Amino acid sequence: MKGTLAQARSYDRAVQLLMVNQFTINLGFYMLMPYLAAHLSGTLGLAGWIVGLVLGVRNFSQQGMFVVGGTLADRFGYKPLIVAGCVLRTAGFAALGFVDSLPALLAASAATGLAGALFNPAVRAYLAAEAGERRVEAFALFNVFYQAGILLGPLVGMVLTGVDFRVTCLTAAGIFAVLSIVQIRALPARGRADGEGQRDEGRQSVLTQWRGILANRPFLLFSAAMTGSYVLTFQVYLALPLEVRRLGGEGEFGTAAVAVLFAVSGLSTILGQTRVTAWCKARYEPGQALIRGLVVMGAAFVPLLVAATLPVPEAGVARWLLAAVPPTLAALLLAIGTMIAYPFEMDTIVRLSGDRLVATHYGLHNTVCGIGITVGNLLTGAALDAAREAGLPALPWISLSALGLGCAASVYGLHRTGRLAAPAPAPGPGPGPRPVAV
Repeated sequence: MKGTLAQARSYDRAVQLLMVNQFTINLGFYMLMPYLAAHLSGTLGLAGWIVGLVLGVRNFSQQGMFVVGGTLADRFGYKPLIVAGCVLRTAGFAALGFVDSLPALLAASAATGLAGALFNPAVRAYLAAEAGERRVEAFALFNVFYQAGILLGPLVGMVLTGVDFRVTCLTAAGIFAVLSIVQIRALPARGRADGEGQRDEGRQSVLTQWRGILANRPFLLFSAAMTGSYVLTFQVYLALPLEVRRLGGEGEFGTAAVAVLFAVSGLSTILGQTRVTAWCKARYEPGQALIRGLVVMGAAFVPLLVAATLPVPEAGVARWLLAAVPPTLAALLLAIGTMIAYPFEMDTIVRLSGDRLVATHYGLHNTVCGIGITVGNLLTGAALDAAREAGLPALPWISLSALGLGCAASVYGLHRTGRLAAPAPAPGPGPGPRPVAV
């Protein structure tokens, strides 16, 4: 961890602040969101479908608006969108603890989702611009701070929610309020939005910019190919906990085993991300690293596939081991695969954008992957149900492994045909390279 902090100090103040900001953003978010459903259904006594609606509105407002947030960041600058997102989330989190009518809850939930859509593409584009040639290493560090916030947030939230959910909401809102002030005062107002080429693009209409991005086939194909990796990663929250509880039960053991899944996933990234990235960068091209990361993510479900062929003990230590060990190995392999792929994925988006409208490209990439996560989770849930009904416990794990290998094959095809390389500069005078249709 000392090496990670030393590496972070080697970047300028803006990059360091973006790292700390992302840790704090995730700390505030994950101290509240895991406990929101229990507050809505328990304290407020809302029906299950209303709870699902409130949570769904948050997810939809974020995933659906990513491309809008990215476009605004490219047009008005990264810093204003980062600050606006933090201010909006401050208001949304504070409201969630004090409102109880459905319209107010929907508005607060939508505000928290829109806030993420505003600052997420801007943060990544700002980081890519400030890190320059060290983008891959910067995104590796970024993922360490990102995962640290995810790991610590629920623990802090558990303590605060034990006092009162309103205390959790006010604390999370306070964190985002402080973030807003710090960024207004300390985050330099620079980035891609200050460049000459970006001002030139500012004279284009939004529709013209979007048409240009939609004509960038390598970028769209890459986003589609990477969608499956997000579906696989999300199984730490869906399929793996369900499998643990299917075999281990809903009692203390099941709760502890699920906590171990999250701990393994987060701690492995915090401890290993920078080493894994340095090792991969020294040996592989970006496309090769992406392929290997996706293969590892697909292989993550092999332990569960093997376990599905074994007889299930009726009780005792053997059953607990079967319930806990294969999902934990899967979580570890998913984390390793993500460590390999994520920094190179973020770098590839910048290259495929031609270093133009980077935030918009990140926003569209997030929207495409967000849609994929929704569809993928629906299909995964259907596969889990079908497996139980048909007595085929291996079915979900075969499907998820095949998805990982299919994504790896798709990225391999893009890499082999040269579509993951930076686009050639546009002919004639102009401020810089532009994405070209292939």
